[in-house]
Amino acid sequence: MARMVNRLTAVTVTKLNTPGLYFDGDGLLLKVMQGRDALTKSWVFRYRFDGKRRDMGLGPLRTFSLVEARDRARQLRQQLAQNVDPLSARDNDRTKRQRESAATFKLCAEQYIASHKASWKNAKHAAQWGSTLATYAYPVIGDMPASDIDTDHILKILQPIWTTKSETAARVRGRIEVILDWAKVRGFRAGENPARWRGHMEILLPARSKLREAKHHNALPFAELPAFMKRLQKEPGNAARALEYLILTAARTTEVLEAVPEEIKDAVWIVPPERMKARKEHRVPLCLRAQALVAAAQKESKGRYLFGGWKKGRPLSNMSMLQLLKRMGNPELTAHGFRSTFKDWVSECTDYPAEVSEMALAHTIDNKVEAAYRRGDLFNKRIALMEDWARFCAGTGKAGALAKHTEVREIA
Repeated sequence: MARMVNRLTAVTVTKLNTPGLYFDGDGLLLKVMQGRDALTKSWVFRYRFDGKRRDMGLGPLRTFSLVEARDRARQLRQQLAQNVDPLSARDNDRTKRQRESAATFKLCAEQYIASHKASWKNAKHAAQWGSTLATYAYPVIGDMPASDIDTDHILKILQPIWTTKSETAARVRGRIEVILDWAKVRGFRAGENPARWRGHMEILLPARSKLREAKHHNALPFAELPAFMKRLQKEPGNAARALEYLILTAARTTEVLEAVPEEIKDAVWIVPPERMKARKEHRVPLCLRAQALVAAAQKESKGRYLFGGWKKGRPLSNMSMLQLLKRMGNPELTAHGFRSTFKDWVSECTDYPAEVSEMALAHTIDNKVEAAYRRGDLFNKRIALMEDWARFCAGTGKAGALAKHTEVREIA
């Protein structure tokens, strides 16, 4: 009785020179064809699926030996046993690989930014994402399929800047991690995220806290502030008025630069949620000097913003205040650092509770239980605080003595 399987031998397949199909068994065939110049021999797997006969090429004899072809056929029979059509599975894998190869990291990043920028509080945030990735990530992995990015690629990006630009490096790593997670959800890659910190990058890179002390925004000592404010008031231009307003309100730079006249109502500056870091409306009581700055700005403003830039319809740039500080002989200072000056003054020179100054700075409450119970914004207490702050800035309050709570007045 003829053998039903393993009919062919290595010698046989080498000597066959007549075109035709030669069965080895269990669906494996050797196909011999007459080419233009010579015979060609290739392997075919024949099977039935859903009642239909299908032939699947397994590659040429010169690439796969008889033993290797039998092993490939065995794997395909295992797929059939699991009710999987081998040809469809191969086509799906090929399509997936093509899709993954087309999904470069840069394309994934652009799609992620485009789909999420509507939820970010301003266009500057989206621009920062794009600029940091373009500077540090794209030169290494921008044109690579997201599916091919591994730990070595992430290290190549981060190691040159991890100790010299630690804050930037941390942001780059975090953004790469988010984009690769997005790519995985979209089916562009599989497996673990090579940019993840916990249990992965934390083993390969030193913790930022161990590299050096955290570098905070340089702040002016509060005892020097009254003299600084006198010099500031002599400076011309919108940048000087905006910086003075920023100091008097203890606000963030972007909040001041993007302020519009419509936000000022009855000596109260109401910053809408979309412009706040915590995405929550923030009311700021304005002292008399801040009100005077607003009145002058509204009178002189020719565009949309309270403190307009030199381009019509545009606010001052972030660099305007830094350039002003540089001209004033304080290049080491930052506009944001004046919030620290305010906090230091409250802590050391007043008896206001910490939560009042935290509300004035629009800081979020980390304790979820406390946040749930604190519904108000301590506005009336902050009126007194900001009046005392204004007097100190003007040089009429004493740095070493506790500022007394002034009588709280209601503002409609």
